Amino acid sequence: MHRYNCIIVEDEPLAAEVIIDYIEQVPFLQCKGICTDALYAMDLLQKETIDLIFLDIHLPKLKGLDFIKALRQPPQIIITSAYPEYALQGYELNVVDYLLKPIEFSRFLMAVNKLKERGSMDSDKTALFFNVSKKRVKVYIDEILFIESLKEYIRITTKDKSILTKFQLGQIEEMLAKNGFLRIHRSFLVAKNKIDAFSATDVEINGEQIPIGRSYKDAVIALLG
Repeated sequence: MHRYNCIIVEDEPLAAEVIIDYIEQVPFLQCKGICTDALYAMDLLQKETIDLIFLDIHLPKLKGLDFIKALRQPPQIIITSAYPEYALQGYELNVVDYLLKPIEFSRFLMAVNKLKERGSMDSDKTALFFNVSKKRVKVYIDEILFIESLKEYIRITTKDKSILTKFQLGQIEEMLAKNGFLRIHRSFLVAKNKIDAFSATDVEINGEQIPIGRSYKDAVIALLG
Protein backbone atom coordinates (compact mmCIF):
# COMPACT_ATOMS: atom_id res chain seq x y z
CA MET A 1 0.00 0.00 0.00
CA HIS A 2 1.30 3.43 -0.94
CA ARG A 3 1.58 5.70 2.10
CA TYR A 4 1.29 9.46 1.78
CA ASN A 5 3.85 11.41 3.79
CA CYS A 6 2.12 14.41 5.32
CA ILE A 7 2.85 17.35 7.58
CA ILE A 8 0.57 19.49 9.71
CA VAL A 9 0.98 23.27 9.60
CA GLU A 10 -0.99 24.50 12.59
CA ASP A 11 -0.21 26.93 15.43
CA GLU A 12 -2.97 25.71 17.77
CA PRO A 13 -1.80 22.60 19.70
CA LEU A 14 -5.30 21.21 20.29
CA ALA A 15 -6.22 21.51 16.61
CA ALA A 16 -2.95 19.79 15.65
CA GLU A 17 -3.67 16.94 18.09
CA VAL A 18 -7.02 16.29 16.42
CA ILE A 19 -5.36 16.00 13.00
CA ILE A 20 -2.63 13.72 14.38
CA ASP A 21 -5.26 11.44 15.92
CA TYR A 22 -7.14 11.25 12.61
CA ILE A 23 -3.97 10.56 10.61
CA GLU A 24 -3.10 7.66 12.90
CA GLN A 25 -6.47 6.07 12.09
CA VAL A 26 -5.86 6.11 8.32
CA PRO A 27 -3.49 3.34 7.14
CA PHE A 28 -2.28 5.16 4.01
CA LEU A 29 -1.22 8.35 5.86
CA GLN A 30 2.03 8.92 7.72
CA CYS A 31 2.77 12.13 9.64
CA LYS A 32 6.33 13.39 9.10
CA GLY A 33 6.11 16.51 11.24
CA ILE A 34 4.14 19.32 12.84
CA CYS A 35 4.99 22.93 11.98
CA THR A 36 3.73 25.85 14.01
CA ASP A 37 4.35 28.31 11.18
CA ALA A 38 4.70 28.29 7.40
CA LEU A 39 8.39 29.24 7.37
CA TYR A 40 9.23 26.15 9.40
CA ALA A 41 7.12 24.14 6.94
CA MET A 42 9.10 25.55 3.99
CA ASP A 43 12.31 24.39 5.64
CA LEU A 44 10.87 20.92 6.26
CA LEU A 45 9.77 20.62 2.63
CA GLN A 46 13.41 21.06 1.61
CA LYS A 47 14.46 18.12 3.79
CA GLU A 48 11.60 15.64 3.40
CA THR A 49 9.54 14.26 0.53
CA ILE A 50 6.03 15.39 1.44
CA ASP A 51 2.90 14.35 -0.44
CA LEU A 52 0.27 16.21 1.58
CA ILE A 53 0.00 19.26 3.84
CA PHE A 54 -2.81 19.83 6.33
CA LEU A 55 -2.71 23.62 6.38
CA ASP A 56 -4.29 26.17 8.69
CA ILE A 57 -4.90 29.63 7.20
CA HIS A 58 -4.35 32.01 10.12
CA LEU A 59 -0.69 31.41 10.91
CA PRO A 60 2.01 33.67 12.37
CA LYS A 61 4.62 35.23 10.05
CA LEU A 62 3.11 33.96 6.78
CA LYS A 63 -0.59 33.21 6.20
CA GLY A 64 -1.63 29.86 4.78
CA LEU A 65 -2.84 31.08 1.38
CA ASP A 66 0.31 33.17 0.89
CA PHE A 67 2.34 30.10 1.81
CA ILE A 68 0.68 28.11 -0.99
CA LYS A 69 1.40 30.89 -3.50
CA ALA A 70 5.05 30.97 -2.43
CA LEU A 71 5.60 27.28 -3.24
CA ARG A 72 6.84 26.65 -6.78
CA GLN A 73 5.78 22.99 -6.78
CA PRO A 74 3.44 22.51 -3.82
CA PRO A 75 2.41 19.06 -2.60
CA GLN A 76 -1.27 18.25 -2.31
CA ILE A 77 -2.94 20.49 0.27
CA ILE A 78 -5.99 20.12 2.51
CA ILE A 79 -6.90 23.35 4.27
CA THR A 80 -8.13 23.14 7.88
CA SER A 81 -9.73 26.40 8.99
CA ALA A 82 -12.43 27.91 11.17
CA TYR A 83 -13.13 30.54 8.50
CA PRO A 84 -15.43 29.54 5.61
CA GLU A 85 -14.93 32.84 3.76
CA TYR A 86 -11.54 31.71 2.41
CA ALA A 87 -12.83 28.51 0.80
CA LEU A 88 -13.17 29.95 -2.72
CA GLN A 89 -9.60 31.28 -2.64
CA GLY A 90 -8.43 27.89 -1.45
CA TYR A 91 -10.11 26.01 -4.29
CA GLU A 92 -8.73 28.54 -6.78
CA LEU A 93 -5.29 27.44 -5.56
CA ASN A 94 -6.21 23.84 -6.42
CA VAL A 95 -6.37 22.47 -2.88
CA VAL A 96 -7.74 18.94 -2.46
CA ASP A 97 -10.36 20.01 0.09
CA TYR A 98 -11.31 22.71 2.58
CA LEU A 99 -12.20 21.41 6.05
CA LEU A 100 -14.03 23.62 8.54
CA LYS A 101 -13.14 23.30 12.22
CA PRO A 102 -14.24 21.54 14.32
CA ILE A 103 -13.52 18.69 11.91
CA GLU A 104 -15.42 15.42 12.18
CA PHE A 105 -13.49 12.25 11.38
CA SER A 106 -15.99 11.27 8.67
CA ARG A 107 -15.37 14.58 6.89
CA PHE A 108 -11.61 14.17 7.29
CA LEU A 109 -11.81 10.69 5.76
CA MET A 110 -13.80 12.03 2.81
CA ALA A 111 -11.07 14.62 2.15
CA VAL A 112 -8.15 12.16 2.23
CA ASN A 113 -10.05 9.76 -0.02
CA LYS A 114 -10.26 12.61 -2.54
CA LEU A 115 -6.48 12.69 -2.36
CA LYS A 116 -6.31 9.00 -3.31
CA GLU A 117 -8.68 9.56 -6.24
CA ARG A 118 -6.64 12.53 -7.45
CA GLY A 119 -3.44 10.52 -7.07
CA SER A 120 -4.77 7.66 -9.19
CA MET A 121 -5.74 10.07 -11.96
CA ASP A 122 -2.38 11.87 -11.96
CA SER A 123 -0.06 8.94 -11.21
CA ASP A 124 1.31 8.75 -14.75
CA LYS A 125 1.40 12.50 -15.36
CA THR A 126 3.84 14.99 -13.88
CA ALA A 127 2.57 18.53 -13.42
CA LEU A 128 3.95 21.93 -12.47
CA PHE A 129 2.02 24.78 -10.88
CA PHE A 130 2.43 28.39 -12.02
CA ASN A 131 1.20 31.70 -10.62
CA VAL A 132 -1.44 33.15 -12.96
CA SER A 133 -3.60 36.11 -11.87
CA LYS A 134 -3.44 35.25 -8.15
CA LYS A 135 -4.11 31.56 -8.82
CA ARG A 136 -1.85 28.51 -8.96
CA VAL A 137 -2.53 26.86 -12.32
CA LYS A 138 -1.60 23.24 -12.99
CA VAL A 139 0.14 22.42 -16.27
CA TYR A 140 0.94 18.82 -17.19
CA ILE A 141 4.46 18.61 -18.59
CA ASP A 142 3.53 16.12 -21.31
CA GLU A 143 0.87 18.54 -22.62
CA ILE A 144 3.24 21.49 -23.16
CA LEU A 145 3.86 22.27 -26.84
CA PHE A 146 6.27 25.19 -26.51
CA ILE A 147 7.28 28.02 -24.19
CA GLU A 148 8.02 31.58 -25.27
CA SER A 149 10.05 34.15 -23.33
CA LEU A 150 8.50 37.61 -22.97
CA LYS A 151 11.10 39.54 -20.94
CA GLU A 152 10.23 38.82 -17.28
CA TYR A 153 7.41 36.45 -18.25
CA ILE A 154 6.96 33.24 -20.18
CA ARG A 155 3.97 32.05 -22.20
CA ILE A 156 3.34 28.32 -21.87
CA THR A 157 1.27 26.88 -24.71
CA THR A 158 -0.52 23.54 -24.66
CA LYS A 159 -3.01 22.21 -27.19
CA ASP A 160 -5.92 23.49 -25.08
CA LYS A 161 -4.66 26.66 -23.42
CA SER A 162 -1.98 29.30 -23.09
CA ILE A 163 -0.88 30.83 -19.77
CA LEU A 164 1.33 33.81 -18.95
CA THR A 165 3.41 33.63 -15.78
CA LYS A 166 6.35 35.51 -14.28
CA PHE A 167 9.28 33.18 -14.86
CA GLN A 168 12.64 33.11 -16.64
CA LEU A 169 13.01 30.86 -19.69
CA GLY A 170 16.38 29.65 -18.40
CA GLN A 171 14.76 28.50 -15.15
CA ILE A 172 12.03 26.50 -16.85
CA GLU A 173 14.57 25.06 -19.31
CA GLU A 174 16.57 23.74 -16.35
CA MET A 175 13.44 22.31 -14.70
CA LEU A 176 12.45 20.50 -17.92
CA ALA A 177 15.96 19.34 -18.85
CA LYS A 178 15.05 15.65 -18.51
CA ASN A 179 11.64 15.92 -20.19
CA GLY A 180 12.63 16.15 -23.86
CA PHE A 181 12.53 19.92 -24.35
CA LEU A 182 14.78 21.65 -26.86
CA ARG A 183 15.98 25.26 -26.89
CA ILE A 184 15.75 26.39 -30.52
CA HIS A 185 15.92 30.16 -30.03
CA ARG A 186 16.84 32.55 -27.24
CA SER A 187 13.09 33.11 -26.82
CA PHE A 188 11.69 29.61 -27.46
CA LEU A 189 11.77 26.22 -25.80
CA VAL A 190 9.86 23.42 -27.56
CA ALA A 191 8.77 19.87 -26.78
CA LYS A 192 10.80 17.75 -29.17
CA ASN A 193 8.11 15.06 -29.49
CA LYS A 194 5.49 17.68 -30.43
CA ILE A 195 7.36 18.89 -33.53
CA ASP A 196 5.31 18.10 -36.65
CA ALA A 197 7.77 19.43 -39.24
CA PHE A 198 10.95 21.50 -39.47
CA SER A 199 13.16 23.35 -41.91
CA ALA A 200 16.45 25.21 -41.65
CA THR A 201 14.64 28.28 -40.34
CA ASP A 202 11.73 27.09 -38.20
CA VAL A 203 9.81 24.22 -36.63
CA GLU A 204 6.08 23.60 -36.87
CA ILE A 205 4.06 22.57 -33.83
CA ASN A 206 0.27 22.27 -33.92
CA GLY A 207 0.11 24.67 -36.88
CA GLU A 208 2.42 27.26 -35.28
CA GLN A 209 5.66 28.31 -37.01
CA ILE A 210 8.42 28.83 -34.43
CA PRO A 211 11.74 30.34 -35.56
CA ILE A 212 15.10 28.64 -35.09
CA GLY A 213 17.73 31.11 -33.89
CA ARG A 214 20.90 31.39 -35.98
CA SER A 215 23.15 30.43 -33.07
CA TYR A 216 20.98 27.35 -32.36
CA LYS A 217 20.55 26.21 -35.98
CA ASP A 218 23.38 23.66 -36.29
CA ALA A 219 22.63 21.98 -32.96
CA VAL A 220 18.88 21.84 -33.62
CA ILE A 221 19.23 20.40 -37.14
CA ALA A 222 21.72 17.82 -35.85
CA LEU A 223 19.35 16.72 -33.07
CA LEU A 224 16.30 16.57 -35.31
CA GLY A 225 18.17 14.79 -38.09
